[in-house]
Amino acid sequence: MSTSAEPAPVLRNGRQATLRPLPYDHPVAQHLVELVQEEYVARYGGRDAAVVEPADFLAPRGIFLVAEVDGIPAGCGAWRALSPGVAEIKRVYVEPGFRRLGLAQLIVAALERDAARAGHGSVVQNTGHEQPEALALYANLGYRPVDGYGIYACAPGAVFLGKELPASADAVEEGSSWAS
Repeated sequence: MSTSAEPAPVLRNGRQATLRPLPYDHPVAQHLVELVQEEYVARYGGRDAAVVEPADFLAPRGIFLVAEVDGIPAGCGAWRALSPGVAEIKRVYVEPGFRRLGLAQLIVAALERDAARAGHGSVVQNTGHEQPEALALYANLGYRPVDGYGIYACAPGAVFLGKELPASADAVEEGSSWAS
């Protein structure tokens, strides 16, 4: 996460990444979401059918982050409130030219911190067996299997993961860590 209070994260290639919140329906966000959907089509033969309301990703109910490297949109990720105390991570994506540099880890870490600051004690997400990179990322970040939920709860090949978040001292005071 990059704010005025902390330096921009540095990727494995030495370049800096900047994360900034955008509305889900912003053109840059929608371009990245469409790339995510194209990835689903290539891997699974169809788009993600889970209902997504743009308002779900507005504070205090969630956030949509765009990662930029040298001013170029390089990836994205979001969280939204799923149930009391539980946030769902959605739409984590990194453009092919920016993969294997640690950008996905930065995005997920920022989402986890923001969800904790908003008062959530855990995060969940679903992916699938055709996304081994995602499965490895989440395993390395401490995610473990959880019960299925939503429209893919019983879908063959669907993988549901989650983890507990550390308590955030500023959760009650600040809510989201992003300036509005």
